[in-house]
Amino acid sequence: MAENFMLKIITPDRVFYEDEVSMVEFNTVEGEVGIYREHIPMTMIVAPGILTITKGDEVKEAALHAGFTEVLPDKVTVLAEIIEWPGEIDVSRAEDAKARAEERIRENAPGTDLHRAEMSLKRAVARIETVKK
Repeated sequence: MAENFMLKIITPDRVFYEDEVSMVEFNTVEGEVGIYREHIPMTMIVAPGILTITKGDEVKEAALHAGFTEVLPDKVTVLAEIIEWPGEIDVSRAEDAKARAEERIRENAPGTDLHRAEMSLKRAVARIETVKK
């Protein structure tokens, strides 16, 4: 069994999570990562998706939208712009945001910022998937 490491997730409003865990998984701009204790030190840019925290047999998930991560051999710190537990997510609002983003992408009208629309879609999907799991 892997040894634990300290995971701290901070937002501008609060310390979202702080405890010892055995693994954390999340999306970065370079792809999905899973981190155990003694991981090589690095920094990463977070991409929208589901953050999964494993502590022994317990697994928790949250919708993580954007931020930065510092990985050290015995500690991972996530500086998140927004992260939400399933109970904090308004599913109908997320579904409306998803529909709006899909419409903006489909129409691709002049002046539409496609990257922004795609990021909005990814955030909405992360929220919806986090609640539905």
